[in-house]
Amino acid sequence: MRRSSDRILTSHAGSLPRPDALVEANHQREAGKVDEAAFQKSLTASVGDVVRRQVAAGIAVPGDGEYGKSMGSKVNYRAWWSYSFTRLGGLKVTGLGLYDFPVRRSSPGNVVLSSFGDRRDRLRFAEAYGDRDSGVSTGPRATDWPVCVAPLSYTGHSAIAADIANFKAALAANGVAEGFMTSIGPGSASRIGNDHYKSDEEFVFACAEAMREEYKAIVEAGLILQIDDPAIAENFDQINPEPTAEEYRKFTMPRIEALNHALRGLPKDRIRFHLCWGSWHGPHTTDIAMRDIVDVMLRIDAGAYSFEAGNVRHEHEWSVWKDTKLPDDKVILPGVVSHATNVVEHPELVAERIGRFASLVGRERIIASTDCGLGGRVHPQIAWAKLETLAQGAAIASKQLW
Repeated sequence: MRRSSDRILTSHAGSLPRPDALVEANHQREAGKVDEAAFQKSLTASVGDVVRRQVAAGIAVPGDGEYGKSMGSKVNYRAWWSYSFTRLGGLKVTGLGLYDFPVRRSSPGNVVLSSFGDRRDRLRFAEAYGDRDSGVSTGPRATDWPVCVAPLSYTGHSAIAADIANFKAALAANGVAEGFMTSIGPGSASRIGNDHYKSDEEFVFACAEAMREEYKAIVEAGLILQIDDPAIAENFDQINPEPTAEEYRKFTMPRIEALNHALRGLPKDRIRFHLCWGSWHGPHTTDIAMRDIVDVMLRIDAGAYSFEAGNVRHEHEWSVWKDTKLPDDKVILPGVVSHATNVVEHPELVAERIGRFASLVGRERIIASTDCGLGGRVHPQIAWAKLETLAQGAAIASKQLW
């Protein structure tokens, strides 16, 4: 994994806007109405184009935009997760939507996840979430969330092979030596119905063992693996009533252990981990504080950590690194532009944000990034402007730091 040895490198969290034609093709494909050979040809060309655009925008460590993860609508908050449903055996679609799963209440000594519709932020701001004109949005609600009904297995070998081939060809065509590819973490993958495994912990370890196949494929292909597991922080809002920070850390540790089990034997310096509080546009008043989760995050066997640091709910938490020791062999990818606003950050603000982190952990241990994925969250024109201002701000910071 590259380091910022002579300038601040730039990257992003993964998802990038899909072209309208690819969004429509995904929509038709999900409905079984597309020629597969023609679709794959279009997908290959689209991946090549998105890498080219990242290079042109000044992104040093590009991704494939998550283009291999089907996004059949312009506003889409689920593709980073729902893609796994087609790559795991043992699941059955029952017609339940993400917000239709039953409510579960926690009690002292028994912390459990409730449903997405029972999130405390959504309950507190129910009027705003229910008002289509409020700007608070999670996009169209899918009705095809699955339930685990048999032993999990990984069935996505051909799909991940195609993703890797498309991306490596795009990197080579654009003269890029290093790129990253995302894959869902077990803590997030397990947030579906479970009618097979005896406990939540057994289920999350089963997800870890199955998804390990994808992790290995990405690393063995010579790419940087990024684990997307926002559940590590985001689950806090999905526990009702609110747990203490200590209760939540105890609840989260089995998910950390499951992820580390999945990553066993893989080189840490080829792995980065993405933490966020969920990318939906909402108040986020019930997010857990970074100071209460940063030590848990650092227990993940990765060489780099990506996290939100550019939106108004979490920007102040850069100061956590005053008291948190970043291990010597690790780097961080703080979000210095945000998916949560249509306002495009000024390059000088981006440079200022980078400088805060550099003053605490060192300039060579910073890769400037985005809070979360931009694809499906903001308009494509705005998303690309944010990547350009990210690169411009990193250039300003580089002049200041070197």
